[in-house]
Order: sequence, then C-alpha cells, then structure tokens
Amino acid sequence: MSKKLRDTIVAYAFLAPFLIVFLMFLGYPVLYSFSLSLHKATLTTSWYDVFGDMTYCGPENYVKLLTQDKEFWHSLAATAAYAALSIPTGVCLSLALALLMHNRLPFVGFFRSAYFLPNVLDMLVVGIIWVLIYSPDYGLLDRVSNWAGLSFLPAEGLLGNPLTLLPAIAVAMILKGAGFGMVLFLTALQNIPESLYEAADIDGCTPWQKLRHVTLPLLKPIFFFMGVTGIMAALNAFTEIYAMTGGNGGPSTTFMGTTVRSGDLAGFFLFSHFQRGNYGYAAAISFVLLGLALVTTAAQMRILRSED
Repeated sequence: MSKKLRDTIVAYAFLAPFLIVFLMFLGYPVLYSFSLSLHKATLTTSWYDVFGDMTYCGPENYVKLLTQDKEFWHSLAATAAYAALSIPTGVCLSLALALLMHNRLPFVGFFRSAYFLPNVLDMLVVGIIWVLIYSPDYGLLDRVSNWAGLSFLPAEGLLGNPLTLLPAIAVAMILKGAGFGMVLFLTALQNIPESLYEAADIDGCTPWQKLRHVTLPLLKPIFFFMGVTGIMAALNAFTEIYAMTGGNGGPSTTFMGTTVRSGDLAGFFLFSHFQRGNYGYAAAISFVLLGLALVTTAAQMRILRSED
C-alpha cells in the first residue's frame, strides 16, 4: 500500500463519524424531501408506508407552484421588497457602526458590546418586544408620537397596515443584526495594513478618497458575505413574521386579484403549507427557494468578479 493511499484511508477514517452523521441527518432528509416534492402527500398519508402510500405526481407540484399559485408569486414579491429594505440598510448601518467603533473613543469596548448584544437575543423575544413597541394602544412609539404632537402613525398601528408592516419588521431586524455586521466589518478594518493609509496620505488623499479607494475595496468579502446571508435570511424569514403578526401573516391585501397576507414572505408561505399538511407541495416550495438562493448567490459572485 502506497503512502498516499494509506494517508487517504486514515483521513477518511477520521472523517467517517462526521460523514455518517451528515448522511443520516442531512443527506437522507434532502433526498427524501426531493422525492416528497414529486408526490402528493397530505395529512391522510400513512407515514408507516411513506413511499407506498403517497401518490406520485411527477413535476405537478412545481408546475402548479410556478404557473398557477398567485400567493407564491406574492410571497416572492414581498420577500424581494423585504430584502431590498433590510439588506442595503443593514449593511450601511453595520459599516457606519464599524467605522465609528474603529476609532479610539472612550469606553469603546462598552459600546461595541452594547451594539452587539441584541444579536444574541432570541428572534421570537425580539419580535414580541417590537410588537409591544409598535402597539397602537399602549406602545412606546405611539406614546412618544402623541407626546410630541405627531400623528403620522396609522390608527391600526404599523403592524396592522399592509403598507407599513414590512418596513416595520425590517427596522426591527436591522437593529437586531447590525451588531453582528459591525463585528465583521470591524475585524476586516483592523486587518487593513496601516501602510496603505500612509501611502494614501503621501499622495494627498482626502478621508473620503481613502474610504472609497482603500477601505471599501478591501471590505468586498464582507459585503459579499452579508449580501448572501441577507438573501438567505429574507428567503427563510419566518420567526420574525410569526412573532410580529400573531402567526397569521399580517393584514390582508390584494395581489393580482387574489386576497393575500401582506407579510406572507417565502419562508412563512412554506410554513403555512406545511402547517396545512400539504407536505409534497411544501417540499416543492423549498426546492424552488433553494434554486433562487443558488442563482442569486452565483449572480453576486459574478458581479464581484467582474468588478475586480
């Protein structure tokens, strides 16, 4: 036995525990979910004979989802709007905090911890807190606006109005996650060599020019990471929607002549079908969302490469 083959066998022997757990708890469920998406499986399906009792329908679930289900297209539109609201604003706020915390300010360690603290709180708890803040009857925001003599809030509250629901949820999630983005940007800023800034000073660059031509280009990996994770979070948004809409998806609105829930994002739409027992259809939704996530990630990578 050659040394290379022996080393390969030893390496796979060490990897075997992980591979077994991976195949058992992730690999098999993915394959089973794909098989499930090609079947009609409901609450009446016998789970003791999962493959024999399900009715095979081929790509019917996918065809129905993409060509007939207006609620699905509304969920994608709502998800795109939510992502457009939350991702750029969250990235800008995180970068601004990182640039501020990168300076030698008094008690900077305390402020860094304070900004990061909301990120470790449970999503459901954060959602409930913001429900109390947004409440039109006794919420902090309503009381402050009344005290200031302002009447810009809708009578039904920000979470009860179809036009303000998604922006209100986006604000809550941006403030929750800004601390995590701040840490990422701060770590990248601390790894930028000081010699680059010294060279820029010698060339007579202004602070804005140093930010634009030195700092921002070196932060591209963080921008890419936050963009990808932001898209994943938008596609999988469920807990915040569930907590801040009382589990019903928010107030009703119309989309292409169909009554829908204004907060019915893609992740919540998937949950609602799973909750109703439409397991095959829900599995099809999950794989369509997976495809969208892969496409958007590949597009981001291509854009970054073209800029380089």
